[in-house]
Amino acid sequence: MNQKNNPKHIALVLDGNRRYAKKYGIPKFRGHEKGFNKIKDLLKWCTELGIKEATLYCFSTENFERDKKEIDYLFGLFRKKIGDFKKDRTIHKNKVKISFIGRLSMFPKDMQKSMNEVMESTKDYKNYKLNLALAYGSRNEIVDAFKKIMSKGIKEIDENVIKENLYLPDDVDILIRPGGEKRLSNFLLWQNSYAELFFIDKLWPEFTKLDLMKIIREYKKRERRFGR
Repeated sequence: MNQKNNPKHIALVLDGNRRYAKKYGIPKFRGHEKGFNKIKDLLKWCTELGIKEATLYCFSTENFERDKKEIDYLFGLFRKKIGDFKKDRTIHKNKVKISFIGRLSMFPKDMQKSMNEVMESTKDYKNYKLNLALAYGSRNEIVDAFKKIMSKGIKEIDENVIKENLYLPDDVDILIRPGGEKRLSNFLLWQNSYAELFFIDKLWPEFTKLDLMKIIREYKKRERRFGR
């Protein structure tokens, strides 16, 4: 695929894991596992297609209100997948910088420690970026940015100052939401200001490389006006 005019940064809402499980008659926990396994596929596709940055909405602050049994399972899955990142040769071979964004202090201490270890071990990588939004909410991100600005004693505030103090400063080129819903769900509201939006009916675990390539082709046909 011609990489000319490729998007630099794509963002995805990982929606539909539980509906996938229901659709195929498997336990909902297996649906979550299928969804998390798809992340590794997506990272591979991004490196093959020359997409330099991907941000994935994995777990919102509102998700903490789910059933305790489901939360416990998800935390166990997070622990396993974070551990996999630490020893994943592909990540180190391709120099992928891993970042976890959100109110990470909401997670157990051992998970925070593992996330910090992954970020520390990949912090100097510059080829690709994979950002995982956990305990994330965009309104919280903006509130936290202003708290950070105030703590620094900054008086003159403009867009650049706010941007520099967000969890994630990079603007998004394409937002993709599988699962059929057509809303942002409090995800990267600042960064998605001029993003091209793509909503597809396929559930996240069903998402394929061909789906991504079709979206990129359509993106390249669009005239981006950036509000002008």
